[in-house]
Amino acid sequence: MSEARLYTTRLQAGLGLVDETLALLELYRSGMSVRELYTAALDSGRFPTMTARRLLNLVQEGFAPRYMEDPEVAAILKRLAEYWQRDELIQLFMLYTARANCILADFIREVFWPRYMAGFDELSRDDATAFVEAAVREGRTQKPWAPSTVRRVASYLLGTCTDFGLLGNCRLPPRPIRPVRIHPRVATYLAYNLRGLGFADRQIIRHPDWGLFGLEGDDVRQQLKRLAPEGHFIVQSAGDVTQITWGYRTMGEAVNALAGH
Repeated sequence: MSEARLYTTRLQAGLGLVDETLALLELYRSGMSVRELYTAALDSGRFPTMTARRLLNLVQEGFAPRYMEDPEVAAILKRLAEYWQRDELIQLFMLYTARANCILADFIREVFWPRYMAGFDELSRDDATAFVEAAVREGRTQKPWAPSTVRRVASYLLGTCTDFGLLGNCRLPPRPIRPVRIHPRVATYLAYNLRGLGFADRQIIRHPDWGLFGLEGDDVRQQLKRLAPEGHFIVQSAGDVTQITWGYRTMGEAVNALAGH
């Protein structure tokens, strides 16, 4: 397994970080470095209960890996945050958090959605712990994790899913499952985002990112067909072949349209 796909404990930097991300996006300016964003956050007074060290960790280990590895991401999200509803933004935060933390992506796809599809209505700490234990046994971590680390990471997974609205917010597990439906603008964004990353139409339809929202290839195809009347693209399919005619040439044009311009 490549280093990029190894599981880490990085979710401890702040789980979903929804409110913190919204605040940091307001402070973010195009081209900012991680250190500059940290300084702006420290000087802003927006995080009065947080120590300087904790704030640095939040920016460096939580926000930056999700939204600053590609400098365009933070700029795009900052733009959309001016126009989109909170629930829509949370789905984008989940997408980028899962991309930066493959342990979360796999947990959602391999545990959360299968449990829901099997008719379960809650997710327990034992479910999360069993997933992490199996990952350690299978060598998905750089080195074996101690039982205490396994328990902590299991709690991070449940807490992050709660922050993103997949689970109900209870004081103690088990937590009720609250399956989310992908918002139309989020689906359109994801399709254009995958296109911008170089994926062909067939690859876009089958990309694992859709699995974060409980969607597989046929589901994605139908979802995009339902969105086609909005004018962002045209979807044609015959059998297993799908062709998408894109309404915008670039991601920038798509973002302008999704921002209401």
